Parts: sequence; C-alpha cells; structure tokens
Amino acid sequence: MRLHHLELSAFGPFRDRQRVDFDELGADGLFLLHGDTGAGKTTVLDAVTFALYGHVPGARDQAKALRCDTAPPETPTWVELELTVQGCRMRVRRNPEYERPKKTGSGTTKEKPKASLTWLNEPPAGEPTEGITRPNDVGPTVERLLGLDVRQFCHVALLPQGDFARFLRADAKERADLLEKLFDTRQFSRIEQWFTELRRKRGDELDGARRHGEKLLARFCQVAGEEPGEEQDRAEWLDGLERSFARQYERARAEHERLSGQRRRADEALAAQRELADRVSRVRAARAELDELDSRTEEYRAAAAELDAARRAEPVDNTAGELESGVARLRAAERELHDALADCPEAEPGEAEGTDIETLRARSSRYRETAAVLAERVGEAEQQRRDRERIAELDRSLAADLATDEDLAEQERRLPEAIEQALTAVREAERAPERLEVVTSRCDELDTALRAAGELPEAEARLAAARERAQRAVDEHQAAREHLQDVRERRLAGMAAELATRLSEGAACPVCGSPRHPEPAEPHDSSVGAEEERTAREAEAECQRRRDREHEYVAEAERECARLREQLGDRAEHQLREEFDRLTAEREALGELVEQQRARADRLAELRGRSEELGNRRAELDRRVNAARSTRDSLAEAVEERQQRLSEARGGFDTVAARRDHLLELARRLDRAVTARGEYDRASAHETERREALARVATENGFETPEAALRARRERSRLDELAEWLREMDRRDAAARATLRELPDVSPDTEADVAGAAEAAERARRLTDEATGVLGDLDRRSAQLAELGRELRQSWKELEPAEREFAELDALTDVINGQGQNARRMTLRSYVLAARLEEVAEAATVRLRHMSDGRYAFVHSDEQGAHGKRGGLDLRVVDDYSGLTRSTRTLSGGESFLASLSLALGLADVVSAEAGGAMLDTLFIDEGFGTLDGDTLDLVMDALDELRAGGRMVGLVSHVDELRQRVPIRLRVRKSRGGSSLAIES
Repeated sequence: MRLHHLELSAFGPFRDRQRVDFDELGADGLFLLHGDTGAGKTTVLDAVTFALYGHVPGARDQAKALRCDTAPPETPTWVELELTVQGCRMRVRRNPEYERPKKTGSGTTKEKPKASLTWLNEPPAGEPTEGITRPNDVGPTVERLLGLDVRQFCHVALLPQGDFARFLRADAKERADLLEKLFDTRQFSRIEQWFTELRRKRGDELDGARRHGEKLLARFCQVAGEEPGEEQDRAEWLDGLERSFARQYERARAEHERLSGQRRRADEALAAQRELADRVSRVRAARAELDELDSRTEEYRAAAAELDAARRAEPVDNTAGELESGVARLRAAERELHDALADCPEAEPGEAEGTDIETLRARSSRYRETAAVLAERVGEAEQQRRDRERIAELDRSLAADLATDEDLAEQERRLPEAIEQALTAVREAERAPERLEVVTSRCDELDTALRAAGELPEAEARLAAARERAQRAVDEHQAAREHLQDVRERRLAGMAAELATRLSEGAACPVCGSPRHPEPAEPHDSSVGAEEERTAREAEAECQRRRDREHEYVAEAERECARLREQLGDRAEHQLREEFDRLTAEREALGELVEQQRARADRLAELRGRSEELGNRRAELDRRVNAARSTRDSLAEAVEERQQRLSEARGGFDTVAARRDHLLELARRLDRAVTARGEYDRASAHETERREALARVATENGFETPEAALRARRERSRLDELAEWLREMDRRDAAARATLRELPDVSPDTEADVAGAAEAAERARRLTDEATGVLGDLDRRSAQLAELGRELRQSWKELEPAEREFAELDALTDVINGQGQNARRMTLRSYVLAARLEEVAEAATVRLRHMSDGRYAFVHSDEQGAHGKRGGLDLRVVDDYSGLTRSTRTLSGGESFLASLSLALGLADVVSAEAGGAMLDTLFIDEGFGTLDGDTLDLVMDALDELRAGGRMVGLVSHVDELRQRVPIRLRVRKSRGGSSLAIES
C-alpha cells in the first residue's frame, strides 16, 4: 500500500479544504509531520484511517465528532484518499454523519454517511469495473485488498509508540490480549472451549451411565431382597440369584395347582347345598301364598262387583256432566238478557221475556243512520277547531314579526358609524408593516452598537494586557539572544580547552595533526560546552516563538477594538439606549397592529355583511307579515260561515261528536239486547235435550234411575286401585301354583347344610389366594429381575470402553488447557501466541541490534511464571555488555523507545506477512524521539533509512527540533482561530 494524495474538508480542526501530496512529501522516502500541540497532526492520520475504513483509532472513534466546529454551515465534511494497493490505483471518498442546516426552512437535518471507491486503472479480478458506491461495501473491499482490518492497520501502518511501550512492559495477560487482536487466534480459543465442552459433555454422559448402572443395581437388589458381598463377583452373584428365583417359582406353582383343585371341589359342594336350600324355600313360600289367597275370597268378589258397576256408570256420568253444563249456560243467558234489557232505552226490565227482537233491531238501525249523517259534521267541527287555532297562531306570529322589524330597524340606524370606525382601524393596520420594517432594522442597528459599546472596554483591556505581554516577550527574547550570544562567545573562547578534553596520548590532534600534546589548554570557570549552547539556543527559539505569538495576539486584539469602534461610531451609550428603548416600544406597538390587521379586516367585513343581512331580513319580514295577514282574513271568513251548520248538528250536546257518540252508544245497547235474547232461546232448548238423554243412557247401562247410576260412580284413582289389586291377587295365585307344578318332588320339610359348605369353600379360597399371591409375586419379581439383569449386564458392558475413552479425553483436555502433564502450563492459545511472539522477537531483534549498536537483542521465554502462573509470553532482552538476560522493565527511557520502535516495526512485518495482504509501503511513527541522545538518534535514523531504502515511505510525527534539521522534507500543521492548515516545507 502506497499513499499518493489526501484531501479533506471541514474535518477535525481543518475548517477549509486541505490537500497533502504524499508523492511530493515522500519523494526522499522520509518526511516529518510536525506542528503545535492541538494543531491537528494526529487528525492527518485519522483522516487516512477514516478514508480507508470509516473509523478512526482509539477512543476518538467513540466520540463520533469528526466535523470541524468552526466550519461554515454550507461547507460539507469529507475525506478523499488516493492510493495504490497490489498494483491497483484507487480513490476512496467518505463523509461522516453530521448535522447541517436544512436547505428549506429553519432547523437542521442529519447528513447520512456516504462512501465511494473509484478505480483509476484496471480493477482487481472479481471487482466491479464501475467502482463501489455503497458504504457497507467499500470497507470490506479495502480490508480484502490490504489483508488487514482497521485494528491491525492502526497497529501496523500507524505505529503508536506509547502503545508498544506498554506492550514491551506488559504482563503475560495484557500481551496475550494485544497479540490476539493482531493475530486472529480465536479458532484456537474455540478449540480449547470445544475440548472443555466435549469433556464436560462426555463426563456428564459417563456420570449418567454410572448413575444409571447404580440405579439398576439398586433396583435389582430391592426386587431380589439381597445385596452382593463386598468381595463377591457381581456377575456370578447375579446368575446365582436368578437360578434361586427360578427354583422358588417352580415350587410355588406346584402348590398353587394343588390348592386350586381343592377350591374347585369345595365350591361345587357349596353350590349344590345352596340350590337345595333355594328349592325348599320356594315350595314353602308357594304353599303359604295359596293359604293366604283362600282366606280373602269374599273380599275379592266385592271388589270385582264394585269395579263393574263403576265402569257401567261412566257413560251416565258423562251425560250428567253435559246436562250440568247446559243448565249453567241457560242461567248465564238469562242473566245477560235481563241486564241487556235493563240497559236499553225506553224499555222496562220486567219485559225481558215478551220483548220483540225485531222492534229492538229497528230502533238500533234508526240510531245508526242518524249517527252516519252526523259523521260528516264531525269533520267540519274538527276543521273549525284547527282554523281557530291557526288564527290565534297567526296573531302571535304577526306580533312577534312586527317587534323584530322594529329591533332590526334600530340596528340599521347604528351600523354606518361602526363601519366608518372599522374602516379607519383597517387603514391604520395596513400602514403598520412598512413602518415596522423600518423600526426593526433601526433597532437591530442600535442593538449591535449597544453590544459593541459593552464589549469595547473589555476588548481595550485585553489589548492593553496583550501589549504588556508582548513587551515582556520582546524583553525576554532580547535577553535570551544576548545570553545565547554570550554563551557562544564563551564557548569560542574556551574551544581550545574543549578540544583538549578530547585529546589522548598517541592520537592525532584534529587541528594540527600532531600525536604529541605538550601543552593542552585548561578549561577555566567561565567555559561552557555544547550542552550549554544547545540549551541557550533552545531557550532563545522558545522566546522567539512566544514573542511571535504575543505579537499575533496584539494584532488580533487591535483588529477587534477597531471593529467595535467602527460599530459604535461617535454616539454615546446613553443616547443609543434612549433611542433603542423608544424604538423598541414603537416596534412592539406596531407588532400588535400587524397582528391585529387580519382581525380588523375581518371586523370590517363582518359589519358590512351585517348591514346587508339586516336589509334582507327586513324585506323577508315584510313579505311574511303581508302573507300572514291575508291568510288570517280568509280563515276568519270561513269560520264564520261554518259556525251555523255546526250549531244545528250539535243539538243539546257540547259538540257534534258528543251527540254522534251518544247515538252510537244507544244502538250498541239495543244490539246487545238482541244478541242476549237469541242466546237465551238456544240455551233453553239445549237444557231440555240433555235431560232426556241422561234418562236414556242410565237405562241402557242397567240402572233403574240416573240417580242410581250416579251413586255407583268412583274416582279414577279408585278404579285403578281396584283393577291393580285384582290383577295382583290373580298373579300371586298363578305364580304359587306354577312353583308347585315346577317342584313336585320337593318336600317343604327337607333341611340343607349351607353354612358348613360355605365355611369349607371359604377356607379353600383363602389358601388358594395366598398361593396365588406368592406365585404372582415370584412371577413378577422373576420377570423384573430378568429384565433388570439384561439392562445391568448391558450397562456394565457399555461403561468400560466409555471410561477408557473419557480418561484419554480428560488427559488431552488438561494438556490443551495448560494442566495435567503440560509442564509449561501453556494453553493451546498461549502456545500459538508464543510462537507468534517468537517470530516478532526475531524480526524486532534485527532492528534493535542496529539501533543499539549491537548491544541489545530480544529473546522469547516460555518459562513458567511466579507462583505457578502460566508462561509462554515473556519477552526479555540480552545485554551484550554483560552477557546476561534481563527484564525489559530495566531499560532506560531512551532504550525503551528503541526497544518499543523495534518491536513495533517487527510486529508490523509479522502481522503483514501473517495477514497475507499487500506490502505496506507507507508507515507513520508517532513520537518518542525526544528521549534519545544525538548518537542514538543517528542509529535510529540509520534504521529508518534502511526502511525507506527498501522502497517504503516513512512519516515521523514529532515535536523534536533536531529532527527538523535531519529531515529535509516536512509537513507543517499550523493552528489559528480560523482553523488549522497544512503546508509542505523543504
């Protein structure tokens, strides 16, 4: 991987668009990235990582704050990187997620993250020729081409010296965590977990099998009622126990068959005795039944006679019931006729039997005819009532409409004045917006001037303080320059003595070349060396930088004061305040007028509409009043004309309807009398007919008189009771005689011994049941023992190989997890990481020997840690001066930097080779050079020269001034209030 160009906009502290040409910057293979603290040196590296992977290193990625805070809202945030990977040149462009102003309206909206990848030459095989535009596809493509994920890239291409110093001094666990991140050894951890889980699973299965065998054995012992001896062979014990149970079962089965025969014979004898006792009992019961029936013969004959007479009296009883119904009907018709004649007009109650039906019918017809004539007048009477109610309603409506018209007329007289006032208010509100705009603009100007008046004293104070600090910085810089000049002069004066300290006998003088030094110069009290001169030079440079910064602060403060004075002009603050308060009050009043503009226009429209509405309503009222008056006059004339006809039809009644209802009521009474007379005649004829039928039916059923037949009547329950009693007597007689015919040879004096036979049968049954229980228990236990024996033998057969297999798995799992026979106490994962660490140590040793002038080398140690801790990841250094191996914690600050840098470079080489990705032609090394002396820095620079000699481009990120003199090409990062900027210096 080689970088060519980097462009970024509104990213980090860089507000404006910046561009870095790595081809120009890395033309010599080595360049320096330097600048003030907080200027944005690390942001350049973040931009490279973000362009490739969409993430930035470390905790900065969690903050999600990549946009420049001071960038204008319309400036977009993006990063674009052009690079070559495996011969393919590409351009990657990304923008992060951030808030930007909405294009329409107020507020902000979220800009979604975007990414694209464009091929600048032939793409790799299998990649789309048109490039990639989906953000989720760009990162995986870059990762696939580089062979590194973002975590590995940050540790391989961006060498963070501080992280590797921690790695250098870390314990085994911390070192393992980092190595596992860089070298994907998760599969080995999964193998450890797989073996552990398999051992647990197989152990659980083996424990289950053991528990199952123990349960089977316990169940077998429980069924058998016996347990094996401690030294007895379990298989032999099992076989002997099964044979013993087989012999017991055969003996029990033979005894059960013998007792079963005895039980059958006893049961047969008991059945015979019970049958004899039953036959004798039936004969005795039959003879006793016949004797009882003979004693009740007379009672039987009386009941039969009573039942026959009652059955013959039933038709007579039915006819008597019909006669009673006819008599009741005649009495009711007689009462109804008497009541109806009493209710008839112009008739006496005593005339009921002699009243002529036709006369009553004629009088009823006359009444109905008169009522029919009055029906027409009833309709006219109802219409007369409605017309009078309508006239009253019209009178009330006319009075209300006339009152409403007077009220509307009064409202019409008041409207013109109100409309004129509303029109004036609308015109006033229409002029308000134009005046409000002028007043608002003026208020804004005054507000800006007031703020400037308030800020000016503070700005002038800052200017005075900045000038004072600038003057002190000038004085300090002048003093530092004078001190530097004095130091240089004193060093030149004592240069001879300084050179004399480097002379040794027999070595040539660097000035004259003589090997003899008869009178070397002696240093005096005022002599200084190179270290004092370097310190003075650095102090002078620092004072110069402080002087430049303070002058920039003064210039900035002067510009701020000039801007505030320009805004203030020649006006006093109290004058501005008075005018601002007056215009603010006017603006508020105008604002209220603007807000009321719509309401005032609506009010004017409402009043004008009200005027038109009142005119329409008065015209409608006038039309309605005229129509009501015309209708009332017509109705009054019709009512007067109809009144004479209704008076004649009413007669002596209050209304025509009352007279008509009276006539209809008289006709209804007469109709009732006619109906009652007819019903009386029919009831009388029916009563006579039923009396004759009753006498005839009594004679036909064998009774002398109807009264005799009625005396023979019985209730239905009595009849059923007599019939059932007679049937029961007949059934008992027949059953007793049938029993005697069935058992002619059985004497009622015979005796049966049922109790003795039952006692013998019960004794035989009890003995047989006991034998059956013993046989069943032996049969059940034998079956259970046979089944349990088969399962127990199979369990013992399967358990033996499972235990051997688990023992092998248990030992192997212990070795993989650093236990058991594992002498180094190293897990499989630690073993793989130790191998990787050994490769890293070998690669890092090559560079460390060169940087330390052959003194130090890395060695990997797999010894076990203190207190039995697991080993395998210990890293030590061999000191060639002493020949001893010692801990990396004993290295000094500068030596630690050399070791850390060597370790970082070695780890980068191993990770890159392990990942199988592209060669990393561009590396960045961040800080740590300030801990080195001049000679060691020379060795480090030589090592870096070897890196660039191999075709790599190396970027150093450092504050060390001496590197500016050693590295000719530099990328300078400058910071300012307007945002940081990038520039290439050479």
